[in-house]
Amino acid sequence: PPSEFFPCGCGLHSTGRDYIRFLRMLVSGGALDGTRVLRPETDALMFQNHIGDVDVEPMVSYVPTASNNVELFAGMRKKWGLSFLINTEAVASGRAANSLAWAGLNNTYYWVDPTRKVAGALFTQILPFGDPTVLSLPEGLERAVYRAR
Repeated sequence: PPSEFFPCGCGLHSTGRDYIRFLRMLVSGGALDGTRVLRPETDALMFQNHIGDVDVEPMVSYVPTASNNVELFAGMRKKWGLSFLINTEAVASGRAANSLAWAGLNNTYYWVDPTRKVAGALFTQILPFGDPTVLSLPEGLERAVYRAR
């Protein structure tokens, strides 16, 4: 619906269910439920480092009411693919190296692990971004998902 609030995502709206379908499509090489959405080579491009030797730095907030300072995967070298953060090392929760992840301003977090064929998401609607309580949740979710496989 029309809104006077214009979020960083340029006003894109969706549902958790639809976003999970999008993540399933990425983890499946660009196809979902028998329908090709992206060419396999396009899907593969999303998982590649597109910033070379440059590392992703911690995010510094200039609007504290909207976001805290945040460093996802603290201490790990991180890269940037096409629209996603790439973890360069395996994560203790079970996520393989070279998986994709990103987040939304209202503390939504999601990941795509092409090696283990797993994707997941955690959606909240809490500001500011990088809420310490919410940041403690994705790792537990990932551990539960990988343990259930």
